Amino acid sequence: MNIQIFGKTKCFDTKKAERYFKERGIKYQYIDMKEKGMSKGELNTVCQAVGGLDKLLDDKCRDKDALALIRYIAEEDRAEKLLENQQVIRTPIVRNGKKATIGYCPDIWKGWE
Repeated sequence: MNIQIFGKTKCFDTKKAERYFKERGIKYQYIDMKEKGMSKGELNTVCQAVGGLDKLLDDKCRDKDALALIRYIAEEDRAEKLLENQQVIRTPIVRNGKKATIGYCPDIWKGWE
């Protein structure tokens, strides 16, 4: 398994996801969304795995203007805007190769090998 956790240090679900993998002795790489963020390739892989860009958007984020902009601009420009405004992405995003989840999903992670 090659686990990556994209999260924010103050996100409760991110801490729960880290604890889940730590308790099971599974190595993971933590990427702080505020410091580094996701690359274009990583974003595309996650979008394909979870079923589209809309699933990544966090309705409870603080930056409502950026969220509204991303929701209502042309489809072909949305991914680029999302890369510029990663604070509107729900966390944690847990990746294992081509598979990915958003939020705390231990039931799905159990099936990963």
